[in-house]
Amino acid sequence: MSCTIIVGGFFGDEGKGKIVAHIAHQDHPTVISRGGVGPNAGHTVLVGKKEYGVRMVPSGFVYPKADLCIGPGVLVDPRVFLREVAEVEVSGRIFIDGRCGVIEEEHIARDKGSEHLAKTIGSTGSGCGPANSDRVLRVARQAKDLPELAPYIIDVAEKVNQAIDNGEPVLLEGTQGFGISLYYGTYPFVTSKDTSASQIAADNGVGPTKIDDVIVVFKAFPTRVGEGPFSTEMSLDKSHALGIQEFGTVTHRERRIGTWDGKMARYSAMINGCTQVAITGIDRVDPTCFGATSYDQLSQTAKDFIRQVEVDVGQPVTIISTGPELSQIIDLRKKR
Repeated sequence: MSCTIIVGGFFGDEGKGKIVAHIAHQDHPTVISRGGVGPNAGHTVLVGKKEYGVRMVPSGFVYPKADLCIGPGVLVDPRVFLREVAEVEVSGRIFIDGRCGVIEEEHIARDKGSEHLAKTIGSTGSGCGPANSDRVLRVARQAKDLPELAPYIIDVAEKVNQAIDNGEPVLLEGTQGFGISLYYGTYPFVTSKDTSASQIAADNGVGPTKIDDVIVVFKAFPTRVGEGPFSTEMSLDKSHALGIQEFGTVTHRERRIGTWDGKMARYSAMINGCTQVAITGIDRVDPTCFGATSYDQLSQTAKDFIRQVEVDVGQPVTIISTGPELSQIIDLRKKR
């Protein structure tokens, strides 16, 4: 039994939601708890023909036997949270730490009304930056202050640690990506807090000695939404010619597309303390790999790409996503 953190290695949108959902179905965690900033990041999970997009509920919700938690380091927008709880039908097994900061309507107005945040930085407009600012100033309300959230309030840190101490499998779910970390990303074009694995552990009240694995998710063709440096970015004409066109889950803005960045991947893996790598979008490297469920089904081009990733990162690639649907995946963890 173990505690595993799953985080994004590039600029977000790496497909972490699918990876979390897959691991949940394979490892049967009793608790899935998310860290990260708040509802400014969206996770998409495709199960069969049904697509789910969530911003507050952990993307591991598709595994029905786990309790779902939002750690004390996360900002909660009660409107988004309550709507999602009803939409994905997780009432009774989802919990919020009472110490979570609250996003108010005025935070959203400040976010959208700020020339610097909205235009220069390319904020999602979800109110997270202003809410985190008020949290630092110690004037923000907490989740325990809102009556409508009372049925969901517990001490998440205590629940997560009890599960770990009992030898139960636990997943800690990160959001966004390393490249927009407040500390390590392309400042000032970053989010309002750190997004690395250490922060995800802290967001849930889990000490570093209790973490067994850190799975960093990298996209074969990294993407970025919003402003900021992107050293391997290609033109939209080129990405469209390659058949790659994506839109942000929260903002619906078209994502900028780049080629594999080994240097960034290596640095990201170092800061995150990566022990395993998950690669998504291998079918973009070679379309013949679409839907493959075993390593032997991959083309030599795809295998060469995976070997290069392992050289760049210095850790094994253990999970390979070959398409958007949950079953389109290769899991090598038990074979390595």
